[in-house]
Amino acid sequence: MWTLDDLKNDRDTQITAICIGFFLIAFPAYFSFAASGVDGAAGMGGVRDYEVSGELTYVELASGGEYIADGTTYDIENLHTDAIDGADDMNIVGVRLTMTYGEDETGRGPPCLSQTAPDTITGTAMHAGFNESAAGQNSGTGHATTVEWYNSSMIGVISGLSEAEIIAEIDAMGAGLGMYEASIEVSAEGDSCTLPAQPDNEDNGEDVSYTVELIVFDYTIAPYIELTDV
Repeated sequence: MWTLDDLKNDRDTQITAICIGFFLIAFPAYFSFAASGVDGAAGMGGVRDYEVSGELTYVELASGGEYIADGTTYDIENLHTDAIDGADDMNIVGVRLTMTYGEDETGRGPPCLSQTAPDTITGTAMHAGFNESAAGQNSGTGHATTVEWYNSSMIGVISGLSEAEIIAEIDAMGAGLGMYEASIEVSAEGDSCTLPAQPDNEDNGEDVSYTVELIVFDYTIAPYIELTDV
């Protein structure tokens, strides 16, 4: 048993006390750190319940408008993330091609009483092997084609996965960087009149405005602690 005088005056006692204090602090810290990394990457948590929250934002890559003739495809050029400041720091998880359009065909009056026929506008977006096409008709005002390469269901309380496994589902790890491709195709329809004296109503194409946007997902992951009434 040491006394206060021993700690003040005995050098060997002082050294022994310091060593004991060091190991009492260092060993629990070491084992706690080692246990936290067993099931995941360094510094990440193991398998438990996590709460994942996130927000989608859209960064414009290109925009414009084009008259697209019937039966032709317009390719939107020069789509690359090099044009976006700070793209390397973004978690880019998809791309969205939004198209807006109207109807430039004019319906005819008597005796045919014909109406305008809907045209079909098809948008296609591609990146790194991911691609999607979606068609709309100008009986509406527009539509969008969206391509994503992350698991959008990983929001809320997630159970049975490690933090590293969750990140692998929602972080693109740079896969969103690089070249993109987008195109718009128009198939126009001129309404036909049933009377022999009336020729077909011509529709040679469509004016389409477009915007190409990168989809960016910012997220946070925290251990989930359920609070219950005491």
